[in-house]
Amino acid sequence: MPKTVLYAEKLYDNDKVEREVFGSDVRVVWRDVSDLSQLEDKDCADVDGLMSLRLGMTAEHFAKFPKLACVVRMGVGYDKIDRKAAAARNVMVCNVPDYGTTEVADHALALALSLRRGIALHLEAQRRPQPAPWRYIGDPLLRRNGVQTFGIVGLGRIGTAAALRAKAFQFRVVVYDPYMPNGTELGVGVERVTSLEALMEQTDTLSIHAPLTLETRGMISRAMLERMPRGGVVVSTARGPICDVEALADLLKHGHLAGVGLDVLPVEPPVEPIPELLRAYRAREPWCEGRLIITPHSAFFTPEAWDDIRLKSAETMRAAMVGPRPQNVITPDMF
Repeated sequence: MPKTVLYAEKLYDNDKVEREVFGSDVRVVWRDVSDLSQLEDKDCADVDGLMSLRLGMTAEHFAKFPKLACVVRMGVGYDKIDRKAAAARNVMVCNVPDYGTTEVADHALALALSLRRGIALHLEAQRRPQPAPWRYIGDPLLRRNGVQTFGIVGLGRIGTAAALRAKAFQFRVVVYDPYMPNGTELGVGVERVTSLEALMEQTDTLSIHAPLTLETRGMISRAMLERMPRGGVVVSTARGPICDVEALADLLKHGHLAGVGLDVLPVEPPVEPIPELLRAYRAREPWCEGRLIITPHSAFFTPEAWDDIRLKSAETMRAAMVGPRPQNVITPDMF
């Protein structure tokens, strides 16, 4: 008897890819809700597998699916899924780690370079009602790449891709990742430190590439940010709650940081009261003009990456439902 997989969000205009991947072994059901609690019980009763892109999944949601065996998070991060609740109900959680790697790494370097080369600064200065003089701007933001240390938190797939790009731009690259095996840095050709404090104290431009876990939530705190040399730049394309955005705002406003580039915020989409950093950015306050770039969690996106999400998510679900064996399983020790 075919397994039943539920897509709870309307993501695509047709089901061509899903039919090709699942074949006759899996029956696909499509719904379009903004919260899993909106699903009717009859839609949940026979579901063996659930696809999740933007929707969170709590213990209460899990209780709606008596037969659920697998949840596939259609992306890399899995922090919106209550994995402890999943484990309590013997539900496998998988993600899709092998899409968007190059896009996110490119985005991180684009943010860093747009700030460090003064591109954002000149953009704002030249489009004012009274443009700035037609000349360079001397500012702590602008530094030669070769005299800077580019610090990376997290040397996974995206962190590695970002490290290679930073090396190509002549940065000295130093990484912190306590979970990478010894010698990983040698294969990439970067330096490694054994503590976050040691990384922050020598980092001119910081790029965050860690997953959101209990350990990493709030890891880039005000105290850590203050360890960076004055005039530093912070870039995050990871998850918003890893970094203290209120501290970022204060340190940018008072000059300890020279620039900030964010693709993520602690709450997405942002709701009132929005972070000071976003409020000032939208108000175009002088202290953040040209020093702050915020993009709406879009680092992953290209049409090619969007297609990859669709295909690889279906392949991951089929492997869990039909075989030959599950892949990309988030194990309990990753909680």
